[in-house]
Amino acid sequence: MEAVVLFIVFGTLFGISYLYFSTRNKERMALIEKGADASIFISNKKERTAPIWKVIILNLALLSMGVGVGIVLGGILWKNLDVDPDIAMPGSIFLMAGTGLLISFFVTKNLDKDS
Repeated sequence: MEAVVLFIVFGTLFGISYLYFSTRNKERMALIEKGADASIFISNKKERTAPIWKVIILNLALLSMGVGVGIVLGGILWKNLDVDPDIAMPGSIFLMAGTGLLISFFVTKNLDKDS
């Protein structure tokens, strides 16, 4: 049974990569046959984007802040509102971690615009 799962996973990875590269090659060959310049495949202009380390630090910081706020919110729900701790803690942690990542997405998008 494990061999079948392993075969399916590797077969899927091979199929996706084969389709990607063969389609890209056919697309480029068709453009070259029509007389398009081959330099369109190489991007010389450097797009202004935020450095990857800034984005990773921003995502980790806001995720950590979201988890921290989720723990505090779960504690408040548990102690003050008598919500079952098995529901309050994981629910509030995941909710606030997702909120932190969503905020991080929008901040990163604005960071890319500014740079």
